[in-house]
Amino acid sequence: MRNYEVETAERTAWIREILEDAGARGVIFGNSGGKDSALVGILCKKATENVLGVMMPCETKTNYGTDQEHAVLLARAFGIENSIVDITLCKQALAHELKRVNDITSTAASNINPRLRMASLYALGQSLGYLVAGTGNKSENYTGYFTKWGDGAYDFNPIADLTATEVFEFLRYLGAPVEIIGKPPSAGLFEGQTDEDEMGVSYYAIDKFIQTGKGHPLDIEKICKMHKQTEHKRQTPRAYSSLFTIST
Repeated sequence: MRNYEVETAERTAWIREILEDAGARGVIFGNSGGKDSALVGILCKKATENVLGVMMPCETKTNYGTDQEHAVLLARAFGIENSIVDITLCKQALAHELKRVNDITSTAASNINPRLRMASLYALGQSLGYLVAGTGNKSENYTGYFTKWGDGAYDFNPIADLTATEVFEFLRYLGAPVEIIGKPPSAGLFEGQTDEDEMGVSYYAIDKFIQTGKGHPLDIEKICKMHKQTEHKRQTPRAYSSLFTIST
């Protein structure tokens, strides 16, 4: 197990250095009411007083219910400033306009949500002089379980090297609300959505494979397939270079 006392000190010092180098006044992050965003919010608050968590509900009952309740619970427990930006009408208006060009698949439609959240965070962050903190963990990054140019976009990420299991452990060490620690991981993309159901594999299996290379053959097959198919998400976008030559 990691030494989370040392981890806390090192990560908060790292955040302060990033803010100083960028001349930024503070940090803004999407406060979803989930575990990853909770850990990011707590670490950022320990690094600087100027932290704004933004709840951005969109369409689902959970977004407007327990997600918001848990986001508020986190903010109150750790003295984090909290705001709400409701993106439902914006998403619906955009989806309506897009359908005039072509039918939008359910997956494409659900990915509009995190991209609108990214745009909201950057608009507010730039206006406040704040940097945007990422909230994705190592398990999500390895499997590509994030939205490109959505929750995959950020200025810095203080938990990118932590597996989902380690995020649980870190939150327990920091005394995060048990309601947040105990809830099933979900991106809240649609009604009843959970990460593990959508991926078809548990975070426990993903973390075991990442750390040991071992696991059930079917789990390993799914994990490796997700990793390969989402490689483009972890790469710098390809740009044409005049140095390119055709081999003969």
